[in-house]
Amino acid sequence: MPEQDMSVDDALSDFTIREITLENLTKRVYVAGSGPGVLVMTEMPGISPHVARFSRWVRDAGFTVYMPSLFGRDGAVASADEGGQVFRKACVSAEFRAFAADESSPVTVWLRALARLAHEECGGPGVGAIGMCFTGNFALTMMLEPAMLAPVLSQPTLPLNDPAGLHIAPDELAAVRDRLEREDLTVLAYRFAGDKFCRAQRFAAYEQALGERFIGRVLPDEAANTDTAPFFSVHVASPHSVVTAHLIDEAGQPTIAARDEILAFFRQRLTADA
Repeated sequence: MPEQDMSVDDALSDFTIREITLENLTKRVYVAGSGPGVLVMTEMPGISPHVARFSRWVRDAGFTVYMPSLFGRDGAVASADEGGQVFRKACVSAEFRAFAADESSPVTVWLRALARLAHEECGGPGVGAIGMCFTGNFALTMMLEPAMLAPVLSQPTLPLNDPAGLHIAPDELAAVRDRLEREDLTVLAYRFAGDKFCRAQRFAAYEQALGERFIGRVLPDEAANTDTAPFFSVHVASPHSVVTAHLIDEAGQPTIAARDEILAFFRQRLTADA
């Protein structure tokens, strides 16, 4: 993949823009690639060049990427003020219940439908998904969709006011746990050790809820990129975004190892010849 300047807006010109209506709700989705489907759900404050870069890595690994626009300006390097406004708007949106423990965000119903559509369009054993930050837990709730086989939780941040809270309804969590056991599936998750938004208590709660089906990776803080966009330098005062803003794109870096493990996880679960 050609070197990109992460400090300027990304035109996303190598993605096909689709307006997809599911569950009586229409959202813009950026699609690229071929092969089994993988949903990439953006972190705050939207589909940044870093999020798009990760989607291209998934595409280039042999998958069809579906990248829904959930908030913010698509492709933008948001200023600190703009990013803060996007965050505050999402916190009061009916689609996201940012402060709710033991409750799933309503938008996950639409995302499950998108996973189902991706499987219908792309074929293969099933689809994968990765959520990041604000969307970090969504891939777990999406396991209620039978087509979902490979869930990845990157720095899951919700609920914002409860470090040990799980942003999923108890009955849904029980159903997901039963499915993981029944189908011998696992959940991959990532965080930095000093992340102030996704703390150790949250991973401990996942481990208690899912047992050995939850595979949590904790990266050292010194593995995080310190050269970040304005939103992160002002509003995110700790290492946070494992495969996007805080990733160091150099061979041998722990964040690159995390990226490669995620791609291998998708390959293992979603390709028949893995």
